[in-house]
Amino acid sequence: MCMVTAPVRLFMPMDEHAPRRARLFLAEAHCPAHNTSVLDEATLLVSELVTNAVVHGAPPITMEIDCDGSRGMHVRVSDGSETQPAVGHATVEDEHGRGVALVDVISDAWGVDSTPNGKAVWFRICA
Repeated sequence: MCMVTAPVRLFMPMDEHAPRRARLFLAEAHCPAHNTSVLDEATLLVSELVTNAVVHGAPPITMEIDCDGSRGMHVRVSDGSETQPAVGHATVEDEHGRGVALVDVISDAWGVDSTPNGKAVWFRICA
């Protein structure tokens, strides 16, 4: 556990502004001692996961950010749907379908946990 930054949580409405809110919250809430080197990548992944929650999930949407010391950043995006995300196989012409694939490639680890109200998709990026 990080002694610099406590874990934080954001509750978001299911609207088109949720990804932007999540990015701004991440920028303000990340741990400046340990997470600065992964902030750009985490911002992209947060945007993708929150967008997926808005488009494919169900309310409520929450995002949790936790610093695990020098090991990096851990982010969970939860929504009220039990439908599991899948890695897409988008073609060059496709406008959608790359979000989970980006999480898979960019993060050091990721997964999906069932919750009492749906699911949580999480990722970890190491510094």
